Amino acid sequence: MTATQDTTPQITGASWAMVATLGFVWGGTFLVTELALEIMTPFWIASARIGFAAILTLVVWGLRGRALFLTDERDWPNLVLVGLLSTALPFMALAWGQQYVTAGFAGVSMAAVALIVLPLAHFMVPGERMSLRRLIGFLIGFGGVVVLIGPDAFRSTGIEGEIWGRLACLGAASCYALSSVLMRRLPPIDAVGLSGITLLIGAVFVLSMAVTIEGAPASPGLYGLGLLAFLGLVPTAAANMLRVSVIRTAGPVFMSLTNYQVPMWSVILGVTLLGEPLRASLLVAMVLILCGVALSQYGALKRLFGRG
Repeated sequence: MTATQDTTPQITGASWAMVATLGFVWGGTFLVTELALEIMTPFWIASARIGFAAILTLVVWGLRGRALFLTDERDWPNLVLVGLLSTALPFMALAWGQQYVTAGFAGVSMAAVALIVLPLAHFMVPGERMSLRRLIGFLIGFGGVVVLIGPDAFRSTGIEGEIWGRLACLGAASCYALSSVLMRRLPPIDAVGLSGITLLIGAVFVLSMAVTIEGAPASPGLYGLGLLAFLGLVPTAAANMLRVSVIRTAGPVFMSLTNYQVPMWSVILGVTLLGEPLRASLLVAMVLILCGVALSQYGALKRLFGRG
């Protein structure tokens, strides 16, 4: 990161809106992934998802003039690493791991991103120092996620390979956390270009892994193609551009708040769209999550609402 770059997180009303949108969009992604697993193998799902996203993002980037503003060749290894950690590796790990774990455990593992980011950002990102208030806020929010998911998330499915599935989900969470921190450390760079390049890097890697390990893909049919297109265009391409923008402006710690919302939105969508029962634990969890967010981001909220 250059010496002259401002490392202070710039958290605005738009930042809160983007984080809320990401939580809502990603909240429904696990269900669509489970449906896709009935049609295609995990690495091909990840390959199609990143491939669709890379094409769309690169088209948008091209229409913007292909600006990137990455001038130092020493930054390219970090850019490649960000591409692998933010798309290829976590997408493969999640798609593979969801074959063996409950959706609840996958949701909890994504919430763990916030707790992993906190110490990483403390040591690696200037302006993102850990404080006792922030730590307590994140722990309260994580507690809300645990209440929301309930004890079923930690019960064994009895499926052989479950332990590896759980490790894969936690590995995906670690990849997201580390990539967020590394992305923030890159020098000034166009957000759409950064999103497009990292998706392209991820697509090349995942495609080679899918061909090598799983062979030729089965035909997904129109229904399967629709699922894959949705996964690629909405929670990957569009959401990845928002994610990059939030990390580059508001910082990785603020971005990690999205991961508390994902399981909450997943349950809310199940209640409203699928008619699932409204549990009292949902209301308790929402209070805990919102209190945790408010405590950990007290300064940002005060600046947003207390300007007068």
